[in-house]
Amino acid sequence: MEITWLGHSCFRIKGKSAVVITDPCHPSLGYSLDKLQADMVTLSHSHPGHCYIEAITGEFKQIKGPGEYEIKSTFITGIATFHDADRGETRGKNTVYLIEMDGMTLCHLGDLGHPLSSDVMEEIDDVEVLFLPVGGVSTIGSSTAAEIVRHLTPKIVIPMHYKTPSLTVELEPVDKFLKELGVNEIAPQSKLSVTLSNLPSSTKVIIFDYPH
Repeated sequence: MEITWLGHSCFRIKGKSAVVITDPCHPSLGYSLDKLQADMVTLSHSHPGHCYIEAITGEFKQIKGPGEYEIKSTFITGIATFHDADRGETRGKNTVYLIEMDGMTLCHLGDLGHPLSSDVMEEIDDVEVLFLPVGGVSTIGSSTAAEIVRHLTPKIVIPMHYKTPSLTVELEPVDKFLKELGVNEIAPQSKLSVTLSNLPSSTKVIIFDYPH
């Protein structure tokens, strides 16, 4: 499996038999998405920074809400959560996605705006790769994000939705989250290749080169 960060909360996840793209972001946020191809596109909510499907070409399955989905041996489960700490009263709903691909389970938290309930925590337990927002302001911040990591203990943690030189909106930088986890400076990488056989034995944080 190959994972590439395309900006904000958008990733390209290429498995053996399918390609999933998460939360494609509008160019106004500062990231230029080339025309992308995918089998499935997950949308955590309808805000422009997370649902720019115009960037995707060809035929694909659009997934935008709770439920169970399957295509090309890839299983996706959408779990209902909220974009704020007021049960959606301020910013609406958010969908967390579990993606089962190549024998591994990935979890994309979208624009989660609150600590995870015990029920949701139980449902997404035992994930190999966790994508989580860490930039605060419109999502959970670094301390809540770090607490989620400690509870779920995924093999790989991929922070997202944080301030970079390209981003046009204000969020906290990823450094604050790393400090909360007690992680020293990490060398960014352009992409990540991961299989069941090369998963780290303990939780590892991956930082990507920021997209332009």
